[in-house]
Amino acid sequence: MTAGFVNEPLLELRRAAVRCEARAALARLDARLPLQVPILLGGDHLAGDAFASLDPGAPARVVAEAQGASADHVARAVELAAAAGREWAARGADHRAAVLARAAGLLRARRAELAALAVRECAKPWREADADVAEAIDFLTYYGAQARALASGTLPGRELVQVPGEHNVQRYVPRGVAGVIAPWNFPFAIVTGMTAAALAAGNGVVVKPAEQSPACALMAVEALHEAGVPAKALALLPGGDEPGRALVAHPGVHVIAFTGSCAAGLSILEQAAKVAPGQRHVKHVVAEMGGKNAILVDRDADLDEAIPAIVTSAFGFAGQKCSAASRVLVHEAAAGALVERLAGAVATLRVGPAEDFETDVPPVIDAEAQQRVARYVELGRASGRVVAAADAPDSDGYYVAPHVFGRLPADSPLIAEEIFGPVLIVEAVASMDDACDRLDAAPFALTGGLFSRSPGTVDAVAARAPVGNLYVNREITGAMVGRQPFGGGRLSGTGPKAGGPDYLLAFCEARVVTENTMRHGLVV
Repeated sequence: MTAGFVNEPLLELRRAAVRCEARAALARLDARLPLQVPILLGGDHLAGDAFASLDPGAPARVVAEAQGASADHVARAVELAAAAGREWAARGADHRAAVLARAAGLLRARRAELAALAVRECAKPWREADADVAEAIDFLTYYGAQARALASGTLPGRELVQVPGEHNVQRYVPRGVAGVIAPWNFPFAIVTGMTAAALAAGNGVVVKPAEQSPACALMAVEALHEAGVPAKALALLPGGDEPGRALVAHPGVHVIAFTGSCAAGLSILEQAAKVAPGQRHVKHVVAEMGGKNAILVDRDADLDEAIPAIVTSAFGFAGQKCSAASRVLVHEAAAGALVERLAGAVATLRVGPAEDFETDVPPVIDAEAQQRVARYVELGRASGRVVAAADAPDSDGYYVAPHVFGRLPADSPLIAEEIFGPVLIVEAVASMDDACDRLDAAPFALTGGLFSRSPGTVDAVAARAPVGNLYVNREITGAMVGRQPFGGGRLSGTGPKAGGPDYLLAFCEARVVTENTMRHGLVV
């Protein structure tokens, strides 16, 4: 099905020429700020309640002036998407895949400018921003290939049993209208991935991006329109809670794709389960809701590999990834050496603006996030031991200094709650079985990691760890489309895994036709 799929290569940012082009792209973007983000509805650019997205590293800089959608806009968008979606589906999987491939080409051609926008609007460091755009390209091409496989009946493992006198066929049809509610931390990859899957399956789509990243979402939606997705089949509704809540509650929405916090995801699941008067379907919810991810370090682990992987996993993009490491469960025999070396590594981290290539840890997304993470830091200082900390700049930006804490009480909120910032907890354990017990007691089950030289330990932890993605002897962030399908269980999500062979099925319904091939008589 995906034999020809190849992940989009990442830019070689170590090369001077590539860095020069990145700086030039950022300068071109800055000259255009603030960008204007309208409501895109049926080919029209509409106004609403205006709001702004800001540069987290310099909040005085307005990146985009956006128009906030209302519940009335949602109702109109769903109505248009229902009708236009049927026409879009009728064009066939080959046509839809070709449109997605053209959209991928447009993103590829604009890659530097798009990455620059993620640097400004979401404070993603250049390497992270470029990878974000590359992943969006991957989703478009991968899901296009899946759509072709579904339509041709060549999806592996889904053949039906045939017996003499009977012919059985299973086909996949779009569910109807998909509501996409996207986060800000992967402002291109996640909004594009969820939207591309829904479109590849033949659905009409209404996109509600995060308030913090409306301009990035606009670029993705405009590329899809330019590539050939009908304007009425794909709407963009920026804004806050109102359009999101209205989209979830609307009886004309058939499937909701959401990535965000556990609290918001559970609220969506509760609301989506209610069947409104006249509604003739049960809404399907695809929810990825974050995690509290741990890296296990055995007594025989290679700390030369473990330390940089832990630092990257915990502090890359200021810990603002649902897959980020927030706990280290280290064997007590190796705890002392790990803590000493980890402290040294964290002390060297450079906290600074996302546009600086030397930055290791950028600012967090907004003032609310800064205040939330700062409260956890103060709680850690009061109830535990500061293992390591780095210096944050004296700036108006939303900076939080990276911290590592140890010796926290077992009931500490820092151990149990998702912080979504540059805070890491180290816990000594008696064995890897002890570490797995602690993992098993957690409500989240998204990603995890293990550093061990023992194949037996690797097999044992893989068998016990409840996480959706377990990474062995490497960092636990950076899942690649087609290679590491991404998603977890428990309170981390409902599945299926994004970027994997099952994902597109969430946006389809399966229908079976059984024909008696031994019928008597002929039609005259």
